[in-house]
Amino acid sequence: MPGGLHLTVIAKQPIAGKVKTRLCPPLTPEQAAQIAAACLRDTFEAVRVFVEQSSDVRAVALIDGEPGGWLPDGFDVAHQRGEGLGERLANGFADLGPGVIIGMDTPSAGRHFAASFDAVRSSRDAIGMTHDGGYWGIGLATVDRAVFHDVAMSTDRTGSDQLAQLRALGRDPVVLPTIRDLDHFDDIAPIVADLPGSHLASVAISLLHGRWG
Repeated sequence: MPGGLHLTVIAKQPIAGKVKTRLCPPLTPEQAAQIAAACLRDTFEAVRVFVEQSSDVRAVALIDGEPGGWLPDGFDVAHQRGEGLGERLANGFADLGPGVIIGMDTPSAGRHFAASFDAVRSSRDAIGMTHDGGYWGIGLATVDRAVFHDVAMSTDRTGSDQLAQLRALGRDPVVLPTIRDLDHFDDIAPIVADLPGSHLASVAISLLHGRWG
């Protein structure tokens, strides 16, 4: 893997029944996969735009699944290793080095990429929370597996626990703005409203016309 900082999307191949299962019901597994694919496409696009404007950052897809047409050109590909999300994040940073890893379901995070890399370049970490208690991205200026040790993932305290772990290790992270990620059906409309003209907006409006009332 080339050197330099990385902006990495940790992503799962958008297969029906394997992604965004908490959208079902009311969505079908096939509809949920279409929503996931659109959200992922917007996230990749936000990364591409930022990386094109940065001389020291490369775009990476850290994937669970098989690479294919869902992965855009211009991204280095790495594979997730480990059983849980914390272990996969720790292994991702171990493989890729200092940089920022973001989730696949927060396409509106693009407006905060610059602040996250300002922190990392100045030898500070960065973390951005989500409204449901998780976090949408984490930047590490130096790699240390202890950052993720004993931080329970996918709870309503994951974000605050991760921040507390960074501080307990004396790492003084920059806390980035809180945004919404797409985990539940009720998350779709607010994210679409925040991203008019996006792939997610187009797919959601097509699939859900009349459902929002």
